[in-house]
Amino acid sequence: MASLVLVVAVALTASMFMSWTVGANSNSAPVAPAVGANALSVLRAALLVGVVAGLGAIVQGGSISETIGKDLVTGVTITPVAAAAALLTAATLITIGNTRGYPIPSAFAVTGAMVGAGISLGGGFATDEYVRILAFWFTIPIANAIIAYSVARTLRSESVPESVGIPLLAGLVGYAVANIQLTVTPKPNGAPGSIARALSTDWHLLPDHVFGSYTLGMVVISVGFGLLALLATRWALTGNEEKGINRFLVVLGLMVVFTSGGTQVGLATGPLESIFETDLHLSPVYLLALGGLGILVGAWTRAPRLIQAVSQEYASLGPRRSIAALIPAFLIAQLAIVLGIPISFNKVMISSIVGAGLAVRSSGSGGGVSASKAGYTLGAWVFSMVGAGLISFGLYRVLTMIPGFT
Repeated sequence: MASLVLVVAVALTASMFMSWTVGANSNSAPVAPAVGANALSVLRAALLVGVVAGLGAIVQGGSISETIGKDLVTGVTITPVAAAAALLTAATLITIGNTRGYPIPSAFAVTGAMVGAGISLGGGFATDEYVRILAFWFTIPIANAIIAYSVARTLRSESVPESVGIPLLAGLVGYAVANIQLTVTPKPNGAPGSIARALSTDWHLLPDHVFGSYTLGMVVISVGFGLLALLATRWALTGNEEKGINRFLVVLGLMVVFTSGGTQVGLATGPLESIFETDLHLSPVYLLALGGLGILVGAWTRAPRLIQAVSQEYASLGPRRSIAALIPAFLIAQLAIVLGIPISFNKVMISSIVGAGLAVRSSGSGGGVSASKAGYTLGAWVFSMVGAGLISFGLYRVLTMIPGFT
């Protein structure tokens, strides 16, 4: 019993270390465009990231946590020692990258580390799950860059007034917000549900199905959210247009931060899912709350360095191109939550920033994308996943050799 308590304590410490690292690293990226556009100061951004990402972790973090904890290896249940080995490996690699100014995708590092520890434990490769995850990962940078580039070019076009283009984008985001999956609005089966589903069900509004389980009532609620966002943004632009654009940029960035908290907390808490259910007999909500606390502390203590790195070193963005970078990041991240696929917000945001930055280069103006910085970052991404798997495999073997640590 004493050895179990010791191992679980080490695993929990590693999870808090990882959540602290995630807060300092991955959740900082979504506000970087707002900081780069001088719409938000670095210190204020770090403060808001901690609070908003911590909240997102609690109300949106369940699906990713389950994938990390149960679906990456077959035939075994992740033990406290394996969880500790994976989390210590991933958190250490991310911290090193953070210190050097090269953001390492948390999803790559944690996924690689969990596979390495699980295989070392005696598990098998979950090939179908890897194919699904890798396909999504390879799609992210391409889709993000294309959407961000297209939106940035549209916002720069004289044929689309900003008083029209930006409110329309706000309406699109409002529609999406009504459909994000939240644990506070569960479906009848207990799975996370959306605001649109909860309201349409409570009000018995147009229950006819449009496609799948999506009803006409949900469409009406979602359109209503979209119209409210559109009108609010249009009103904000009528007084001081530049100030209104910056306000929208900050709000949009914080919404992406909220989403990032929901996707990233699972990277820290997922390895402990089985431990909480089988060994501690506790609800995963407590685990998500601990992860949210770690993210908050990490954002407050280490986020400023990464915010500066992403906002200033990868591309030169103004408010409009920053908006273009955040829109696809928000949509892609919410899709990942629905599918339960772990993603890294470094990867999401950097690809969006690159796409929006290319709109500057193609127009012949200054700024653009740093090719050398992007190249070094790509190398760090590949190494983080492969290296984490190998290191975690070996670390698990070493830890099991320690007397009483099994």
